Amino acid sequence: GDVIHRMLTATQYIAPLMANFNPSYSHNSTVQYLDNGTVFVVQWDKVYLQGKEDMGSFTFQAALHSSGRIVFGYKEIPVPVLQISASQHPVKAGLSDAFMILNPSPDVPESRRRTIYEYHRVELDTSRITNLSAVEFTPLPTCLQHQSCEMCVSSELTFNCTWCHVLQRYL
Repeated sequence: GDVIHRMLTATQYIAPLMANFNPSYSHNSTVQYLDNGTVFVVQWDKVYLQGKEDMGSFTFQAALHSSGRIVFGYKEIPVPVLQISASQHPVKAGLSDAFMILNPSPDVPESRRRTIYEYHRVELDTSRITNLSAVEFTPLPTCLQHQSCEMCVSSELTFNCTWCHVLQRYL
């Protein structure tokens, strides 16, 4: 979006493992990405927790497929995620989305108040994140995949959508 806000980035994320990682600790630590047009992959390779480098290095990735499928892959998780301290940085794994609106402030008419609405979050059970494990998110079908009223009516999906001829889409 156009606005970067600390609370907004705390509520909008795709996080295979969010923690206080320090990629600059080792010359062997990297964060790399690949985009081949069908899948976008980000890999954290041999990264260490800030101040807890003795725990060992972590290697994991997130793959975002153009179909909407998301896969988190965990190669090296040297300690149980539940043992990672959240005192310096949140420890999360999952997906979250939110939006922000600017409302006029009742106290100062020329200023605006930011309101963030988190509307969907999927949190992973971090006790299940282990070496050589993976999590796959598959998108649910939506009424937006239909291009006409006939396609919606004949669909086996159970949505209460109605076709808007003015907007040429389902609502």
